[in-house]
Amino acid sequence: MGNTEAGRRVATLSWNNGRLELIDQRALPMRVEYLAYDSAQGVAEAIRSMVVRGAPAIGCAAAYGVALEAQRSRGRPRDEFLLHMEQALETLAASRPTAVNLFWALQRMRAVIEGDRTAPAADIAQRLLAEAHRILAEDVAANRAMGEHGARLLPDAVRVLTHCNAGALATAGHGTALGVIRSAVESGKHISVVVDETRPFLQGARLTAWELQQDNIPVTLIADSMAGHLMQKGEIGAVIVGADRVAANGDFANKIGTYMVAVLARRHAIPFYVAAPISTIDLQLASGDLIPIEERSAAEVLGFGELQWAPPGTPVRNPAFDVTPAELVTALITEKGVVEAPNAERIAALLSG
Repeated sequence: MGNTEAGRRVATLSWNNGRLELIDQRALPMRVEYLAYDSAQGVAEAIRSMVVRGAPAIGCAAAYGVALEAQRSRGRPRDEFLLHMEQALETLAASRPTAVNLFWALQRMRAVIEGDRTAPAADIAQRLLAEAHRILAEDVAANRAMGEHGARLLPDAVRVLTHCNAGALATAGHGTALGVIRSAVESGKHISVVVDETRPFLQGARLTAWELQQDNIPVTLIADSMAGHLMQKGEIGAVIVGADRVAANGDFANKIGTYMVAVLARRHAIPFYVAAPISTIDLQLASGDLIPIEERSAAEVLGFGELQWAPPGTPVRNPAFDVTPAELVTALITEKGVVEAPNAERIAALLSG
């Protein structure tokens, strides 16, 4: 099983011969390389080191990480197997703190284990693998549904700005923000995309521009600092981004720099859309102030790869995400429908509907 959605040209993650294969997103766009994993520890490191990234893809990868560890441990006595599985869950949970899909997926895998702790280890292992397959399939279906809902919001011949990568590479397939764009194009609309490069890890420049090229969707790359200028000149008709965690009141965390784009969009009366599956909504957090923000290595800001452009030893701040208040969001697009001007009441109504 696997994702074949980006023009059916690339699988972000797939299960092959008892191993999880991930496209190494650090190598894109220069090289398309796959890495294979056979343990929870390996998958956790892949998540931590950005081999795989994007909240839905992280959740899918984590689920397969649990399944891998169960396959490795299926011959152990039951009590030892269950202890080992708890350790695997904890290892994966510690890989990255902000994307709630990680914890949502791990909770689903834990529920499978807790469903029948008296079953033979081999049976539990098989159920865990089946659950991981379900999580992947559900993500693709959710992205397709989101795409259909969101495509209706985009007029024909609009130029859309997006930030970071919320495409097939960030999901099990089709994408969230890019999924809306793909679905709009599939419906016959003429959409062009402006992509922020997304400093410091360059997900927009390396990944989003590459994905759109694969699907022959017109794309223009800009530096992050150019977005306001293009909005001021009337060259952006809509903004659409993904999310790593949405609080109960509609505040959301996304890649650093998203908040600035949202403020600029409001200043220029440009609709600002967020596309995220229900699994990204965290009702345990009342507002975005409570979302944990990951701080990453200073090396990502001091340079990129082998190239260093800042003086050695320069103090660095490198928060990987920022929080955008719900009041700046025109609509939240989910697989269950669109929530205009999202707030706690409207999001609760969507989830209970």
